[in-house]
Amino acid sequence: MTSRRLALSIAVAVLVLGLGAGLRDRFDRWVALTEMPVLDVPVGVEVLARDGSLLRAFQVADGRWRLDAGPVDPLFLDMLMLWEDRRFADHSGVDLRAVLRAGLQAARHGRVVSGGSTLSMQVARLIEQGPVGQWPGKLRQIRLALALERRLDKRQILQLYLRLAPYGANVEGIRAASLQWFGKEPRRLSPAQAALLVALPQSPETRRPDRFAAAALAARNRVLARAAEAGLISQDDAKAAMAEPVPRMRRAFPAHAPLLAARLMREHPGATRIETTIDLRLQRRAEDLASRAVRGAGRRLSAAIVLADHRSGEILAEVGAADWTDGGSAGFVDMTRAWRSPGSTLKPFVYGLAFDDGLAHPETLIEDRPTAFGRWQPQNFDHMFRGTVSLRNALIWSLNIPVVKLADALGPNRVAQVLARGGITLRLPGEAPGLALVLGGGGVTLEGLAQGYAALARGGQGIALTALPGAAAPLPARMFGRGAAWQVGDVLAQNPAPHGARLRPMAYKTGTSYGHRDALAVGYDGAHVGAVWLGRPDGTPVPGAFGGDLAAPVLFDLFDALPSVALPPPPPQVLTLPNAALPLPLRRFTPPGQASAAVQRPAAPDALRLTYPPDGAEIDTRGPLIAKAQGGRGPWTFLLNGAPQTIATAEPQTSLPNPGPGFAQLTVIDADGAAATAAIRLH
Repeated sequence: MTSRRLALSIAVAVLVLGLGAGLRDRFDRWVALTEMPVLDVPVGVEVLARDGSLLRAFQVADGRWRLDAGPVDPLFLDMLMLWEDRRFADHSGVDLRAVLRAGLQAARHGRVVSGGSTLSMQVARLIEQGPVGQWPGKLRQIRLALALERRLDKRQILQLYLRLAPYGANVEGIRAASLQWFGKEPRRLSPAQAALLVALPQSPETRRPDRFAAAALAARNRVLARAAEAGLISQDDAKAAMAEPVPRMRRAFPAHAPLLAARLMREHPGATRIETTIDLRLQRRAEDLASRAVRGAGRRLSAAIVLADHRSGEILAEVGAADWTDGGSAGFVDMTRAWRSPGSTLKPFVYGLAFDDGLAHPETLIEDRPTAFGRWQPQNFDHMFRGTVSLRNALIWSLNIPVVKLADALGPNRVAQVLARGGITLRLPGEAPGLALVLGGGGVTLEGLAQGYAALARGGQGIALTALPGAAAPLPARMFGRGAAWQVGDVLAQNPAPHGARLRPMAYKTGTSYGHRDALAVGYDGAHVGAVWLGRPDGTPVPGAFGGDLAAPVLFDLFDALPSVALPPPPPQVLTLPNAALPLPLRRFTPPGQASAAVQRPAAPDALRLTYPPDGAEIDTRGPLIAKAQGGRGPWTFLLNGAPQTIATAEPQTSLPNPGPGFAQLTVIDADGAAATAAIRLH
């Protein structure tokens, strides 16, 4: 059918609509019986940062980029109405005046001079993807447009247009188009940008700026000229906008935290909008650091990073691979959840358990000498031995023999249980954990390590780290006491910073797995916990890779993007004493069941005892609590309810703060480690 016949047919149809009441009733029934297509137009899944900005978008099932429109610049909407449908707010789906004008102009000129299609008619065509030039198709659009106007309000029809308008290739809708051509959300557009986005849907393929820049420029400028004539923008603004070039290349859609986003989409089927706790600024920083860390370091090397606020449990940044598009380095593998050897990063938890059990103290001395555990004789990483060392230095120097001795005394099962309480899930080579576990002889995930160190930062109370708002929760059981957690952090805070790194308050530990397959660094300050891994996802060695050389600088650079938050002060129950002032059993590590040479001495003729208050006493006092001991060898240390109150006093008596009414336990310890206890009640 020629354009003349099409225009005349439309004009006749419009005239019919103006006939009498009988025909109008039949017409109303005809519209009411319209077979409606599905109006729930699918959109791609959006994963959002904590501020609502887009982390990653996904295509719909047919491969198209189509997103929910969201907020749109009012200037774009004004230009759209001016250009496409001036009487959109007033007509009921078909603009009779526009159709009559188009029909008469086509009849006069023998060609289509102006269109009469409304936004409602365009939505009808886009929903059904029906034919444009055939008169049955046009009649169907009119009928469907009228039906849409009866079922939906104007805002809903406009939203469908903003979601479905074609912009070339596989891009539909204002938001996807704005992201593709300008790399920005459409909530704020310049006049030139708004005009281009109005012009493109009329002929999306022949006006694509990347292919037909001149056609795109001319179409955009026509929209700008009409906007200036209508007073939407000034003539000066229109002239300046016309001078701007059109974009010549398509931009990639945002893809921050891509592997995390894909995982969340799989875990939430049916959701189209997934909010996260990710901080976009920190996420970009982490992604940049991961990319820089592997640059020039050889093929197939990847990196992973987890950064969280251990106070809330919210994950702020997560990088699963240095380049998620690189198949050569298995960028599709999320290394934050891959099972890898932790190297030495589990050692602090063994020390924490030993401190909590009263088996050792950071200043306790231990022997770093060749030792056999059954048929296994572990070696230090450098194959050297240091002799007698403090546990503090043994942890700072990451010695293997001392930590295996502690784990042997505690039992590897207990170590595994403590790790589980802190959120560190283990993958073991056998059914039961062995001593090699503490040297990296098992599998953990980077997220699990971050959770464990978050528990250390939180005084031994673990928390489930999560990227979903409001989903974090403390773990049900503590790893160990607040005092032991602080002691571990105090030791780790003395680890020297990497060369060139800015000094900052941070407790951290590095790890290198057997064969240099994994380089790790995990640490925390008073607010944040971070974990870094570098290696090859296929598990092949990276010669010369050490956690201190590769991963630790990345960890410090990551924390440089954060405000400096001091580590907490020691809890009141912690003994911060040198070795010589410790109770005798804590001066040198002795496995349970073995008598310490230091305490194999003749018993004192006068055994230590509490003379006041005696066991079972009830005391009525509002003032300080007086405690007196007799016997033993000074100096003496007094504890109230397990917390040291008077430490290493030369006199066997002291004045203690009144804990208030109720039951209390008073303990005195002498220089030989002997102790006496009294249970009392205060009124």
